[in-house]
Amino acid sequence: MSALEFDGVSVRYGKLTAVDGVSLTVPSGQVVGLVGESGSGKSTLARAAAGLAPVSAGRVLLDGVDVRRLPRRRPLQMVFQDPYSSLDPRMAIGESITEAMPPGTSRAERRAEVDRLLELVNLDPGSAAALPGRLSGGQRQRVALARALAGRPKVLVADEITSALDVSVQGAVLNLVRDVQRRLALSMLFISHNLAVVRYVSDVVAVMYLGRIVEAGPAEQVLTEPKHPYTRDLLAAAPSAHRRLLDDTGAGALADTEPADPHHPPAGCRYHPRCPIGPLVHADRTLCLTADPADEAAARPHSAACHYAASHPTRRSA
Repeated sequence: MSALEFDGVSVRYGKLTAVDGVSLTVPSGQVVGLVGESGSGKSTLARAAAGLAPVSAGRVLLDGVDVRRLPRRRPLQMVFQDPYSSLDPRMAIGESITEAMPPGTSRAERRAEVDRLLELVNLDPGSAAALPGRLSGGQRQRVALARALAGRPKVLVADEITSALDVSVQGAVLNLVRDVQRRLALSMLFISHNLAVVRYVSDVVAVMYLGRIVEAGPAEQVLTEPKHPYTRDLLAAAPSAHRRLLDDTGAGALADTEPADPHHPPAGCRYHPRCPIGPLVHADRTLCLTADPADEAAARPHSAACHYAASHPTRRSA
């Protein structure tokens, strides 16, 4: 088992700061669910961990070692969102899995490992000769998972791996991911916009908004007692039983306004132009307009980046 740590990580593309000073730890053997709206920086953070996005500031550490110093076949692998584009359509799935294996094994050993991995993801080893075009979306995502596992990772990054799948197969893939993670004792960063999915697989939940983590903590606590108004709005907007976990104050702001321009994030609290407990509603809360709540987030419950997180307690459901 290994721990993955983001230490003040920023990723910039020209004038756009897609990830801004993110510090987050994926503890050894645990699943951290990362949630947020589209454009919040979740996938960019994942790509930075895998070495696919440039780290402009800070470090991504794997067991204390900067991932940029690790060999090309690093013990961290990524499963991408789209199972249709993550596999070479001209390469048999057995060859795709073999390609990801560390060198130094015989052909017979590689063939046996392909069979083992296909069985691990609940696919018939006889399908190793099939091309990806003959498989369903769920089967392709299983192959993508097997290919990631072929690299013998200690940490797995899963980026929206069920969002491109039919609802009928999402549950089966999630069950598989959770089972594989536990059987292999993998550390995992699991990215999704679906709060029900995150709750199902995660030990820890981190919430991201405009390139920053605004709340993080044990999954059950964050999803039943959210401290940041953005987390509360995400839960209120979700078509699920989460609605019962929230009181009615300020719910619905998320649906009524668009996120700020990430090229020009607001001063002070980045959420204040949409916040149902900020200066839009409480004119005296001008602190939100000028002071960055992230500066003292570590001292608040769930490290909430909100000046008034403690003043709006969450009502538990009965």
